[in-house]
Amino acid sequence: MKITIIIEKTKTGYSAYAEKYPVYTVGKSLEELKSNILEAVNLLLEKSGKSVTENDLKIVLDLPQFFAFYKVINAKALSERIGMNQSLLAQYIKGVKKPSPTQTHRILKGVQQVGRELANVQFLL
Repeated sequence: MKITIIIEKTKTGYSAYAEKYPVYTVGKSLEELKSNILEAVNLLLEKSGKSVTENDLKIVLDLPQFFAFYKVINAKALSERIGMNQSLLAQYIKGVKKPSPTQTHRILKGVQQVGRELANVQFLL
């Protein structure tokens, strides 16, 4: 069972709600928020005898929230990597413009590719 969790950045941290479930929570950090949403979902499911783990949660962020949280990702370098105009990507990140599904997929593929490459990096010892 995959439960989609929508995460939003707030002035005091993060808030999250579950799609299709009456569950909402907040947290000062993303890790605290994940723990809180997992606890809330499990409390809801407790009567049915079901439970979920973090692997059952599908975390969804919009572009501005993603780049606010993962500040380590350089938007200029990413735009060059995926062949997108840097100012256009910056407008998406700032929320000035909303990317089309095609553009969102293009950005996501670029970020995921970087993630796969980083996951395979090894250092000489």
